[in-house]
Amino acid sequence: MVKEEIVDGFQNAPHRSLYHALGITKEELKRPLIGIVSSYNEIVPGHMNLDKIVEAVKMGVAMAGGTPIVFPAIAVCDGIAMGHKGMKYSLITRDIIADSTEAMVLAHGFDGLVMVPNCDKNVPGLLMAAARLNIPTIFVSGGPMLAGRVNGKKTSLSSMFEAVGAYTAGKLSEEGLRLCEERTCPTCGSCSGMYTANSMNCLTEVLGMGLRGNGTIPAVYSARIELAKHAGMQVMELVRKNIRPRDIMTEAAIRNAFTADMALGCSTNSMLHLPAIANECGVNWNIDMANEISEKTPNICHLAPAGHTYMEDLNEAGGIYAVLKEISKLGLLDTSVMTCTGKTLGENIADAENLDEEVIRPVERPYSKTGGIAVLKGNLAPDGCVVKRSAVAEEMLVHEGPAKVFDSEEEAIKSIYAGKIEKGDVVVIRYEGPAGGPGMREMLSPTSAIAGMGLDKDVALITDGRFSGATRGAAIGHVSPEAVRGGLIAYVKDGDIISINIPEYSIELKVSDEELEKRKAETVLKKKTDIKGCLARYAKLVSSADKGAIINEF
Repeated sequence: MVKEEIVDGFQNAPHRSLYHALGITKEELKRPLIGIVSSYNEIVPGHMNLDKIVEAVKMGVAMAGGTPIVFPAIAVCDGIAMGHKGMKYSLITRDIIADSTEAMVLAHGFDGLVMVPNCDKNVPGLLMAAARLNIPTIFVSGGPMLAGRVNGKKTSLSSMFEAVGAYTAGKLSEEGLRLCEERTCPTCGSCSGMYTANSMNCLTEVLGMGLRGNGTIPAVYSARIELAKHAGMQVMELVRKNIRPRDIMTEAAIRNAFTADMALGCSTNSMLHLPAIANECGVNWNIDMANEISEKTPNICHLAPAGHTYMEDLNEAGGIYAVLKEISKLGLLDTSVMTCTGKTLGENIADAENLDEEVIRPVERPYSKTGGIAVLKGNLAPDGCVVKRSAVAEEMLVHEGPAKVFDSEEEAIKSIYAGKIEKGDVVVIRYEGPAGGPGMREMLSPTSAIAGMGLDKDVALITDGRFSGATRGAAIGHVSPEAVRGGLIAYVKDGDIISINIPEYSIELKVSDEELEKRKAETVLKKKTDIKGCLARYAKLVSSADKGAIINEF
């Protein structure tokens, strides 16, 4: 459906009368109609400034000769949803956002789109929608939060969750906890480390769908407003040249995104979202390819929670273009790909400079010679599982220990806070996968509790759920197949020995085949029977995590 089919001709006079009811003039109807998909709401801190971003986009569109029309997209704050049943509703919104955007666009015949997301699931959800709809589209996010300041040190949300663990362990006073609470999140914006929201906003630049600075310019900077105006103007150029998302998000561009992901040390959630976006683009992508890319790609950024630098530091160091320029020295990128600027990636990054070699390490002295994420395989996860290698302590890259098994996040948290987890343990949390959760909850609360108690260098955590980008430590998620679908994780028992070797990409449950067959015969899988509505539908339709937890496979 295109605008002309809705607006032009005598037969569409009823439609035009409804546009007039909106106060839209006949002159405006002659211009391209640009849908502005706004994720603005008053509950997500990363979205409270999106009304200002949207107004700037509208001005840019109008300045360039278009007619801007705003409609909404939903968003869940993962931080607020964390640690309770609300987190079951986070990942599922990615598909709700894509579906509802598809419905709005095709029902109303827009000529182009400006996506205005910010936090975790609406960035990939809108990228999926952009690929599916394939009309000229550009992204401009709300930008990252500034880092907090506690006792003279920069801090972020992951530190806040870890403070709860420290308080529980008696390592932090009540006054210290209150101080962290009041100063950790000082501004609006997506939380200030390389968490999922910032990972995906940065990768939007790499994919070619956002202008320079989209991933890193802080939410409170006036430069963010200027960026939004330029995005509004640039979408009109995309409409005029008919440059569409699938012209930009090609297989080469998606490979570039995985490569940049490894260099940046992005959230493990990118291993769900990039395959889902690739699927919408008609690109076949196997997560096994991640290790092949990782072997060639140095990790050159250590932003929180992996290190002590933040999004504002990355912005000052030259941003994503500076990172891309650095890794392009190794020939790791296809710089010929088209971008929303109307230029190639190579042209975009030609004048980029690395302005701080401690924030963006030169490729000659990286934090590690391999990328920030690893996919592990073995009998416990024959279809794969994922770990943010760059956030794992050196001593935990290879670990073997006894399992302590829990059938929900709540059970695990209770045991951790009760002091029942000991050095050397491998905590296993199951029935939290895409279908089994349902909704594949993030496990930031248990990993942060472990880190806050000072056990992150001694304890591993394995789950068929997933982890927040704010997680650090030997936190291994996305175990596939998941428990509810008969994955081996369903048959692990307390005391079983689990061997983890991240450098060799392996994970093994050291139990004999004979014993496992006996357990399978005796075990009844725990399927949720008390769910309804969108959760029940999601549980029935969702793929496994190794395929991106997608609903529609094309």
